[in-house]
This record gives sequence, C-alpha cells and structure tokens, in this order.
Amino acid sequence: MDLKALNYFIAVYENESFSGAAKHCFIAQPSISSAIAQLEQELNVALFIRHARGVKPTLDSEKLYPLAKQLVGQANAISASFKQNTDKPEFHLGVTKGLGVKRMSALLKEFTNAEPDVALTLVSPEEASDARIITKEELQPDEHFHPIWQEDYLLAIPESHPLSLEKHISLSKLEQLPMIKRSPCQAWQKLEEALTLKGMSLDIRAQIQTIDYALGLVSAGVGCALLPAYQEVLEHKDIRFKSITELQLNREIVLAYRTSSPVIDTLKIITTPN
Repeated sequence: MDLKALNYFIAVYENESFSGAAKHCFIAQPSISSAIAQLEQELNVALFIRHARGVKPTLDSEKLYPLAKQLVGQANAISASFKQNTDKPEFHLGVTKGLGVKRMSALLKEFTNAEPDVALTLVSPEEASDARIITKEELQPDEHFHPIWQEDYLLAIPESHPLSLEKHISLSKLEQLPMIKRSPCQAWQKLEEALTLKGMSLDIRAQIQTIDYALGLVSAGVGCALLPAYQEVLEHKDIRFKSITELQLNREIVLAYRTSSPVIDTLKIITTPN
C-alpha cells in the first residue's frame, strides 16, 4: 500500500476537505484527489462523501484512519532512526507575546513538518531574526509583511459582574471600573486616551504582561480586562466578552521579513487563511 496515498488520506480526513489537504501537503489538489481515488479503488470502498463545504468521512474511512496513522507513524519512526545527524540551516523566528499558545503551536508544527531540514529557533521580536510574527504596529520601515490574523479587542468581564448582562458596553460605563492592565498593549493606550478626553479614569487592580494571567484574574473576579478576541481566549466559559461602543479596537498579526526566501514562502503558505 502506498504510504504517500495514506498520508494524503490522513490530510483529507483531518482537514475535512481536499483543498485543505492540498495546502497542508503543499501539492496540487488533483494529486490529492487522484491518490484518494486510487486508494478507494484498491480497498474497494468509498472513503469520503463530498458536499458543498468539503467532505465527510464514511464508516470505512473511520476504520482506516487509526490504522493509517499507525502505519505512517511507524514508517516515519523507521526512517528517522536511520537518518544521519547533519547540520541543519538555522531559521530564527521572532514571535511577539500574546498570540495564543494553541494556534501558534499548531502553526509551528505545520512549519516544522513542511521544513524538516530547517532548525527553527524562536526568539523575541527585538532580537535578530530571519522573520517575525508580530502586530502590524511593530513593523519596521524596511520590512515587508504578509497578513495572518485580524481580531477585535473585547472587554473581558467576570460573569458575576453586572456589566456581563449588557449587550454592549459604552464608555460611560467604564468610569472607575475595576480593571486588569496588560502591557504592552496598543489598544489599552487608545482606551486610556479616549477616557482621558472624557475626564474619566479606570480603577487599576493589577498590572500584568500576559493574557493568561489576565484571564485568570478576570475569572477570579478581580476585575475586567481588554483582550484580543481569538478562539483560545473566547473559550473561557466563566468570562463574558463585550464590545466597547464608540471605540474601534483591533489588531492585525503579520509575518514580517526583509528578504524573501523559500522558507519565507513556506511560512506565507502556512499563514494564509483557508
């Protein structure tokens, strides 16, 4: 049985689409379709049901998936055990804080799978690097950029707080509101400037640097926090997230680089939204 076809099958199964699998494997979609058709013919079963938004695995596909994962994993382990240790070219990637552990881990895993012969080193965005994943505000004048994510900032409110019942939060409701101040944060600066113009201020209960600490303090009822609204943050069920009217607070995460290269091109492909 062709291991490459099994790899393509696993990619289609996990991405729930042929186009997603093609992007994941860095090949053209017809190659994926041909491999799956050949596998279906070899096994004499239908593996996927096509629909408008992608594919749905059949019962035979559910049966094949764990077996394929095991077989491909064993093959990779055998190959790795016989590979000679060679010096890999290093690629330094600067990563700004507060991007989300889950989504960054998934992105970096996809990168290392696509570039197995590159030694990836993560550094702070202030250090020398080959590329950076940063907010657009952190771009240097001589850097090119490729957009990755756009997200709004929302007010994170303990579920026990009266404001958690509001649909939206107006600036007037923020007067002396207990807050967790997270810095550095460009959105926080904009919020403070808007409140100062109205002669208002916040009741700062704690000053921290990380989003995780902010979420923990909000969950504990210490105060509210201004946080970027990506999925990992929004999954906290004991926190209510509300937009602030009169203010448009958002950020754009970008891939920044000075000189293009094949490795940069790989990062562009990986970070392009589906």
